[in-house]
Amino acid sequence: MKSILICSTTLLAAASLVAADKDDVTSAAQKLADAANYSWTTTIEGGQNTPAPSHGKIQKDGLTWIDMTMRDNTTEAFAKGGKGAVKTDDGWEALDLTAAPARGGGGGGGGGGGGGGNNPARFVGMRLRNLKAPAAEVLDIVGKTKDLAKAGDAYAGDLTEDAAKSLLSMGGRGRGGGGGGAPTVSDAKGSVKLWIKDGLITKYQIKVSGTVTRNGNDRDVDRTTTVEVKDIGTTTITLPDDAKNKLG
Repeated sequence: MKSILICSTTLLAAASLVAADKDDVTSAAQKLADAANYSWTTTIEGGQNTPAPSHGKIQKDGLTWIDMTMRDNTTEAFAKGGKGAVKTDDGWEALDLTAAPARGGGGGGGGGGGGGGNNPARFVGMRLRNLKAPAAEVLDIVGKTKDLAKAGDAYAGDLTEDAAKSLLSMGGRGRGGGGGGAPTVSDAKGSVKLWIKDGLITKYQIKVSGTVTRNGNDRDVDRTTTVEVKDIGTTTITLPDDAKNKLG
């Protein structure tokens, strides 16, 4: 009986520590969300077509700037309040970020189908529709982690199978799945690792692996997405007048 009580006490203590660690991460993400502004860099390794690092900035009022580089072309965009502005060769193009992407456009950011596959502005626009800034993404991912515990200088845990499947089917952080219908995912696994400094999220890494089947074709995926947060409270966003007009 005594050993059973000791075992139960140990399990309860371990559960309490895991809950406390989750609370630490949630608090750090919320503190980041409450910051006046911050910047981030996203690096993806192991994708089908490994992209160049992308960058983002956000202010507490919701104004967001991102850039993406594709085939040596860098495209930038702004978003706020359901509206977007993407820089094109013809100037700034307005976007309704509350509307579903047009058919043939790649379905949420998978690289484009139809006539928009090589259109960087359209691709960035689709990314904007699905974008989650780091603070929001961490808050979301914590709720999809089975366990989260302190591990050295970071916090680490495994994602639920459903969360891993969702990330694999989307094709990457904030990306859509592309054309041709929704894929099926098998053997999905995922994990997350997060770093906190001065009570704020400063870096996190999401790893997912599994087999993605689309239109009868199987593709093994083993992808790592790393997001580094910086310039918390000192980030500035310069909004050109033409882009400002497109945001209304």
